[in-house]
Amino acid sequence: MTNSVHTNTSAAIALQNLTTTNERLNVTQGRISTGLKVQGAKDNAAIWAIAQGQRADLGALGAVKQSLDRATSIADVALSAGESVSDLLNELKEKVVAAKDESLSSQSRALLDADFKALVRAIGSAIENATFDGGNILNGSLSSGIQFLANADASSSITLAAKDLSLGGSVIATSLSDSLLTISGAAAALDNLDDSITKLNSALGEIGAQAKQISAHNTFVSKLSDTLESGIGNLVDADLAKESARLQALQVQQQLGAQALSIANQSPQIILSLFQ
Repeated sequence: MTNSVHTNTSAAIALQNLTTTNERLNVTQGRISTGLKVQGAKDNAAIWAIAQGQRADLGALGAVKQSLDRATSIADVALSAGESVSDLLNELKEKVVAAKDESLSSQSRALLDADFKALVRAIGSAIENATFDGGNILNGSLSSGIQFLANADASSSITLAAKDLSLGGSVIATSLSDSLLTISGAAAALDNLDDSITKLNSALGEIGAQAKQISAHNTFVSKLSDTLESGIGNLVDADLAKESARLQALQVQQQLGAQALSIANQSPQIILSLFQ
């Protein structure tokens, strides 16, 4: 090998190796500091693109879960109000049956009628206030119910059907126009009441079934989100145990590379001894 003060091949090789070691060390340190083996498109374009697509789906599923959570809340409020209405209808039946007693005085009948109408007004109030985030599926304001997101593409939905429980309607026939002041009025009120109780129980059963479906789908979306998140981790997360071992090895290589470069840089000094 030619000895020259202009060209030091050994130093050049040592510098190249040290540079390579430093680059690998920087990569390893980046993985350890971020916990990711693929931090951007430069690291691995294909894997990064796949992971970004999955992250987009994961974010969309978050929006779906929020929509389903809102559906669950609206259904829960509706069921709570409906159960309260059912209890009030049971109380009404007691008043109506009592009003069919022919031995009642006019004063007693008037008191029963006042109690009856107070309970009917309580039913109307419960229905009107069964609202969550502006959504009320019981007061008749909605004809086709409310649709909620079901998938990340927003291409399908779950519908929470509306039930018109307004007084004097198709479900609750009982209204303030019913009167217990006469025997015939009490008999008509009892017919309306029995019909209302039957139809209300059926309506609440349908709402409960829909609420169960929404809850089951919400659980599925949560599991799907967890699976996607795990899949993204499999693609881009770094194995920190391996990276830790690699870091120590590269640090040793860096120190050895620096020493090798130092030795190579001293080799031209040998030429000086030739001129002594």
